[in-house]
Amino acid sequence: MPALRPVPPPRKPELPGLGDRALDHLRYIRETMEQAGSFTAVPGWGVAGIGATALATAAVASRQPSAVAWLVTWLIEAAIAVSFAGLALWRKARASGVPLLSGPFRRFAFSFSMPLLAGAALTFAVFFRAGAVEPLPGLWLLLYGTAVVCGGVFSVRIVPVMGLCFMALGAATLVAPAGWGDALLAAGFGGLHIVFGLLIARRYGG
Repeated sequence: MPALRPVPPPRKPELPGLGDRALDHLRYIRETMEQAGSFTAVPGWGVAGIGATALATAAVASRQPSAVAWLVTWLIEAAIAVSFAGLALWRKARASGVPLLSGPFRRFAFSFSMPLLAGAALTFAVFFRAGAVEPLPGLWLLLYGTAVVCGGVFSVRIVPVMGLCFMALGAATLVAPAGWGDALLAAGFGGLHIVFGLLIARRYGG
């Protein structure tokens, strides 16, 4: 009678190493925090710099002889502000190690840009279709404030507060005398940007 041989136990499947699993978990946690975090690279000094250029633009725009020249002056300021803000944003993000293509920045940029696009469309309609410039200062301030509030939901707390101040000033500008337009634009795009830019620079590092 042949001798009975013990049956070897089934081999357990090899599990991934503990180190690999830990790295996977850390990667998942990091990506989740990145998607849920706030965009903190708002450039305070850049915001204040935009305010300084807006003050100069308001002084120049108030001396323009025609509505077309006035509008062109402010459109040039808008292009300068966008370029200045982009450069300041890139420099602060690079200095703080915050990736510009992160989830918080994408949400911030998308929410911020939609009211601005609406403002561009309404500017075209008001000026080129209706031939009016009087509503534009209030419209710009109101929609810019809306953009800041929407984008600020994904940023530091002071940003939506700044947006609410712009919205309040824009609403007041819509009912103010038409001759106050440049002064109120200077108060908003100039004064509010400088005040909040300095606060952001002081509290959140430049």
